Amino acid sequence: MKKSLIAGALVLGSLSAAGSPAFAASGPIKIVLAEEADLLEPCMATRSNIGRIIMENVSETLTELDVRGKNGVQPRLAEKWEQNSDGSWRFHLRQGVKFSDGTDFDAKDVKHSFERIMSDKNACESRRYFGGMTVTPTVVDDHTIDFKTDPAQPILPLLMSLVTIVPEETKMEFIREPVGTGPYKLTNWTPGQQIVLTSRDDYWGKKPQVTEATYLFRADPSVRAAMVQTGEADLSPSISQLDATNPKTDFSYLDSETVYMRLDHNIAPLNDVRVRRALNLAIDRQAFLGTLVPEGAVLATALVPPTTLGWNPDVKVFPYDPEGAKKLLEEAKAAGVKVDTPITVIARTANFPNVTEIMEAIQQQLQEVGFKIDLKFVEVAEHESYYSKPFKEGRGPQIVAAMHDNSKGDPSFTMFFKYATKGTQSGFSDKKVDDLIERASAAVGDERAKLWSELIAYLHDDVVADVLLFHMVGFSRVSERLDFKPTIATNSMLQLSEIGIK
Repeated sequence: MKKSLIAGALVLGSLSAAGSPAFAASGPIKIVLAEEADLLEPCMATRSNIGRIIMENVSETLTELDVRGKNGVQPRLAEKWEQNSDGSWRFHLRQGVKFSDGTDFDAKDVKHSFERIMSDKNACESRRYFGGMTVTPTVVDDHTIDFKTDPAQPILPLLMSLVTIVPEETKMEFIREPVGTGPYKLTNWTPGQQIVLTSRDDYWGKKPQVTEATYLFRADPSVRAAMVQTGEADLSPSISQLDATNPKTDFSYLDSETVYMRLDHNIAPLNDVRVRRALNLAIDRQAFLGTLVPEGAVLATALVPPTTLGWNPDVKVFPYDPEGAKKLLEEAKAAGVKVDTPITVIARTANFPNVTEIMEAIQQQLQEVGFKIDLKFVEVAEHESYYSKPFKEGRGPQIVAAMHDNSKGDPSFTMFFKYATKGTQSGFSDKKVDDLIERASAAVGDERAKLWSELIAYLHDDVVADVLLFHMVGFSRVSERLDFKPTIATNSMLQLSEIGIK
């Protein structure tokens, strides 16, 4: 086996899937979330409102990143892996694993799962992480599979932590009831009310302490906090800072989410860089900290958090300069740009605590420098139609407010689908951006970090790709009957096997 190409990223180990300590009790719990799942499709589990429920609970992956320690990529359904002499990767699969429908897990299921993600017959979200490359899976035997990539992908084992495995018989189109190898199976889904997962007696790994999890949905963070306080629920992964008042039950955690506003450069006046700079200068980011945004949040200069490889400390946050914003708009107007065209800001309801108040404040700040801003709130499914391609024909200028999660430690989980010409959520096309993404994705070590750092600076300072706002801090309320501490991944994935009952 070749040595790790990226420090800490390709570590092998022999941890159990859960990696959780032994607890004294077991039983059911109730979890209250901000957003209801619009579907429970495994290949959409990288979307937070779905992943919080099924990722690694119902649907497992070949590998997983150790977010609680510093052990890098760990085994899940793959016991070990190595890079072949031709640059491809070979994964050795765990034996004796069954899906929740009783069928056996083998390499054909892995091949089908990957091909299903890449199929044109669906809109799998996890496909976007494999943009700009060709990946060919080849079954070696029942428990061995090779992945050939072009160009070479030194972090492929890390990328595979996003590929949920389904049975070979699963149709290419979206399904309603997921079948997985995880420690839980779906036993009830009453839209608008609840989702219930029940532990499996035939799970291959260690039996979790949580025997059943009922997911409830409440948009108001104060209501979620109150439900845990009164015993109506046991855990709320996301409450507001204002409600985090009890040190025995309330925990802050480093969040891998970045709040930003994606700009559509294809439509005037957002196709003018002066207008995009003006948008950035018009927002008083600092004023939000400690008020509507948690005090521990960090002002963003990139769409990846500061813990990510290649993060560039030399890139500076746009200053709050309303007069400078007005001047740029005047210059653009004098050059014939229709700066008074109404721009629609589209935000996702209950996306994060205080999202309504934050977006209304930003709307006011933008209007104060001369922008005409309409604010529109939509549910998650409709939000996706604005956020991802194909964009609607005949649309006016649009800004999509969103949160992006990258807890994996490498910009490759962000840069292609957010910024490359062919990226599914990219709002522009730039040849230098495409070139830097291609070279950085194939590079290793210091060269990889250097190229990502260069790209981060170019996107922020020259392209002015979007309006970057905050690297967030999250707050959770956990019942005293549970043994659980949130992690950087809690907002996008909540493994029930890591929850103990006292």
